Amino acid sequence: MQKAIEKISPGSFVPSDHWYPKALNAQIHPLVNFFMNMSHDQIITRYCYLNPRVDKHVLKSLLTYKTRYFRWAGTDLMHATTPRGQDRMVVIETNSCPSGQKSFPLLDDHEEQGGYYRLLTDVFFPQLKKHRASGVLAVFYDKNYMENAGYAGVLADLTGEEIYLVPDYNEAHDHIRTKDQKFHINVAGNWLPVRAAFRYVTQKPWNRIPIYTKTLLLNPIICCLAGGRNKLLAAKAYDMFNAELLESSLAIRTPTTIWNVSKKEIPLWLEQFRYKAVVKMPYSNAGQGVYVITNKRELDKFMEREFEYEQFIIQQLIGHPKWSTSYKRKMYFQVGTVPNKRDEIYVFDVRLMVANTTGGFSPIATYSRRTRAPLVSKLTNRTNGLSDKTVHRITPDDILITNLSYKDDNGEWGTDTSRLMLMDRRDFNKLGLSLDDLISGYIQTVMAVIAIDKMAEKLISKKGTLKRKLYKSLVGDNVLLDEIMK
Repeated sequence: MQKAIEKISPGSFVPSDHWYPKALNAQIHPLVNFFMNMSHDQIITRYCYLNPRVDKHVLKSLLTYKTRYFRWAGTDLMHATTPRGQDRMVVIETNSCPSGQKSFPLLDDHEEQGGYYRLLTDVFFPQLKKHRASGVLAVFYDKNYMENAGYAGVLADLTGEEIYLVPDYNEAHDHIRTKDQKFHINVAGNWLPVRAAFRYVTQKPWNRIPIYTKTLLLNPIICCLAGGRNKLLAAKAYDMFNAELLESSLAIRTPTTIWNVSKKEIPLWLEQFRYKAVVKMPYSNAGQGVYVITNKRELDKFMEREFEYEQFIIQQLIGHPKWSTSYKRKMYFQVGTVPNKRDEIYVFDVRLMVANTTGGFSPIATYSRRTRAPLVSKLTNRTNGLSDKTVHRITPDDILITNLSYKDDNGEWGTDTSRLMLMDRRDFNKLGLSLDDLISGYIQTVMAVIAIDKMAEKLISKKGTLKRKLYKSLVGDNVLLDEIMK
């Protein structure tokens, strides 16, 4: 059932409503706090000292880069290593509507609005002041009510206006319509124009949000189509940008990715990957549409499925050294958490949320998620070792998938917070990350965001519309093209 539109008034922000209890009462780890407050010059000097071949002038241009469209993003990274023992922070995907505020402890106990305030004051509010238009202010969302209500509360305090918190679900979006290229929302039967909106719409947002709108959006929908919600195009954007960076000794590190793969082609590629790979539906998120395959039997089961879209991507599998994908001499495997008292190591990822401000990039929040089952050297059908202690056949998904989101029996989104790893004094030490790992992950995130922003620029015409022929040639998926709102 679709929720109703809510009015959020100034002075209504209550911290306990917008952080997980374990994050609200947590103390930020000193190393993470130090990282979050490092200047661009500190980061550049440290990174270039450890990587002397890197062109520091190019790195500075990246950290101070002003994006045109992609102003708020979150990248998921894996802490991996090579057979030679070289640590790598590897980009798995980049999100154009990232979560993270509710999972990140306060940097300063006196700033009770935390990253919500920093993101809105550094990114959205400056745009809002320049945007001369009439209408109300809104927050559009289709999941993650806790954070979106938080953004609405802070925005109300910043502007002194009532903010409309508007549900915008896929296939159930009666609250919103566009008229004269501007959003309007239905409030008690009255259609109110929206001059600007903070957007956290993640499920097929392109089927109800146009490419061009007179309503100011953070982020505009082109960020999703250019890679923020399209893993296929993101992979192409990374490769294109890596070509630009070739002489600087900088590069976006990703698993080997094969794109524009039809379903019929998947077995041919999996054979080359020795039946160890991750197959992804490029336009899904929140852990949906990700299929870990570790043998021929699992591939056969995958091929029996029916899928909505025509195109897939295939990525090398980053797992245990004994069963990770080795493709054309490129291999990564998981570093994992510090072993616990049972000598168990868990795969985890790092979400790094960044903002693009007038001074360039800055980190806003970060957290980690670990898997349900520990990493093992041999894949077998075991029924013990799960973190929630339920009886369950352990699958490769349990060992490798970190996403916390799930849908309950009623189709409502939920979060498995038992696997959430905070950047606090207790959890951070279990991750085994160093300051240099955080710096490396941050630089990887910045490059990934710039790559997608550059792709977005290539895809937009001078009139502000999507170059559909170019987009079709890059994506090659007619089902997706039919969904994009014209």
